[in-house]
Amino acid sequence: MQTLYGILSAVAFTLVTVPTVVLLALIPGQKRRRSVVKIAAGLIFRLVGARPRVSGLANLPAGPCVAVANHASYIDGIILTAVLPPRFTFVIKREMTEIPFANFLLQRIGSAFIDRFDRSRGAMDARRILAHAGQQKSLAFFPEGTFRAEPGLRRFHNGAFAAARHGGLVVVPIVIRGSRHMLPAGRGLPRPGRLEVIIKPPVDPAAADLSSTELMRTCRAHILADLGEPDATI
Repeated sequence: MQTLYGILSAVAFTLVTVPTVVLLALIPGQKRRRSVVKIAAGLIFRLVGARPRVSGLANLPAGPCVAVANHASYIDGIILTAVLPPRFTFVIKREMTEIPFANFLLQRIGSAFIDRFDRSRGAMDARRILAHAGQQKSLAFFPEGTFRAEPGLRRFHNGAFAAARHGGLVVVPIVIRGSRHMLPAGRGLPRPGRLEVIIKPPVDPAAADLSSTELMRTCRAHILADLGEPDATI
């Protein structure tokens, strides 16, 4: 049964993404392209019967902010794309640019990339992301940077929180539940499961006079409180 579900999910993913990529090649304007991708992401989950249950949408500010979420699965980016407004720029590891199909899609919707291995290029990427925050653009990060099959919230990197401090932006912690079960690292096809997204109240580093490190610890604690997984740093 799980194999059949996985195959049908792969077919649904292909049927949605292929015409979406064609549309992205033709449609002018980043805002329009992001709206198309948001619709496509939502359609994928509807077709596979795994539409995320979302709570706390009222906590998402109308203005610019930085969203940070736990990272547990290949599908986390699609989940946030379906849930968040299209104004968000996703900050993604630069290795994704080595995948032609994904690179085209991510470039067309204006994603920002960060190099985790080349120190010089990584510093340039970080400055570019700080500039985005300084221009009051909404950013979305997975501050763990990567994910594993084993449950647990791993160490956060500081980039998202430094960007928030630099741009004077509030940080919105987001909890993604169920994605690790549905499609963990090392698994080729998804299995049935329930997805949940919890958008928690924003944390204002200026109001609380938090350093970027304190901001990171505060947001991580908020995510860990509702994640239902252990602290993998202990």
